[in-house]
Amino acid sequence: MTDHTPHSPSPDLWATIDTLWEWLDADRPVEGREGVLLRILKLSEEVGEVSEAVIGATGQNPRKGVTHTWDDVQSELCDVVITALVALRTLTPQAREVFGRQLERVRERSLASAPR
Repeated sequence: MTDHTPHSPSPDLWATIDTLWEWLDADRPVEGREGVLLRILKLSEEVGEVSEAVIGATGQNPRKGVTHTWDDVQSELCDVVITALVALRTLTPQAREVFGRQLERVRERSLASAPR
């Protein structure tokens, strides 16, 4: 399940999130609060695609058999992360700072309770 092949350097995460946010906002079919809520709901769709890929990678649907790979699962998980970050950017232009603070809180909370 783990890929250890070398990859080219990643594009700047937050610059890419900003670019995707700008692209999506340029032609938003639904404006205002409803548009923001729909952007957040997109996460549910993406999580469902992760579930579908896991079921497909494990062959849990006897009618369909194995329909996905673990690489598909990885790609779908990445789509969830990207969608979440774009949704966060939709809520606030300070998405990078908000995410950084929350990540630090989770790290501190998690590691503080970890056995030593």
